[in-house]
Amino acid sequence: MSIERIAVIGAGTMGHGIAHVAAQAGFKVALFDIQQAFVDRGIASITANLDKGIEKGKVSAEQKAATLANITGTVDLSTAAQPAQLVIEAVPEKLELKQDLYARLDAICAPECIFGSNTSSLSIAKLAAVTKRPARFIGTHFFNPVHIMKLLEIVIAPGTGDDTLAAVKAFGEKLGKDCIVVKDFPGFATSRLGVCLGLEAIRMVEQGVASAEDIDKAMTLGYAHPMGPLRLTDLVGLDVRLNIADYLHKELGSEVFNAPELMRNMVAVGKLGKKSGQGFYKW
Repeated sequence: MSIERIAVIGAGTMGHGIAHVAAQAGFKVALFDIQQAFVDRGIASITANLDKGIEKGKVSAEQKAATLANITGTVDLSTAAQPAQLVIEAVPEKLELKQDLYARLDAICAPECIFGSNTSSLSIAKLAAVTKRPARFIGTHFFNPVHIMKLLEIVIAPGTGDDTLAAVKAFGEKLGKDCIVVKDFPGFATSRLGVCLGLEAIRMVEQGVASAEDIDKAMTLGYAHPMGPLRLTDLVGLDVRLNIADYLHKELGSEVFNAPELMRNMVAVGKLGKKSGQGFYKW
């Protein structure tokens, strides 16, 4: 199956990033959100990231124009999804919210349309179960910022078809991503390892082992991580990571994913990281 038209559902941080890279790779992209203000904000963020690319000499003015010309914003779900060969969902990490969306999309989209979820931890099989297309359902987990990060984690459920995997791998490679394929298991590969490291780093702050800055420096300079686990937690959002930790703790039954009280307290008082201006760092 040839993929030419993409619908991205959700124009937030991940959604507009996915729309950006797809449009820049030449795909026609419909970017949907529930309010026009959200759509406009997403397209403005894409424009700003393209402008930064021009400043750094990595994007030409012609590439910027072509990318933006490939993107259509809409608040009508049918308008976005009906013509698409691939729909990628990037809405908040709530199982019921995603399931409701996929049930609606299943009635809108052509039977051959592939559904991809940008979930970082939720079961692909449970999402696919509300549709009539489990063979055409797959996980498409991108990383923030999408236009810079090279990885695409492709998640296959037991019912995912081989042709669906092949089509999505080809799509990812056209975006310039390095693709890994993992089975549908809680946390997949990246979230399971990343959250585990982040939670342990938070416990170390809680225990007074070292400052957040020095713990991060231990991993960036000692292990060549591009970013320390606490700064990364700030970037992702403490609330987002807490939700993932609670889900993994429930699903895997491992105390490794039992979130520290420090993390719960920070979320309770609104210290969510970069998006709130304060987390382990001031932003």
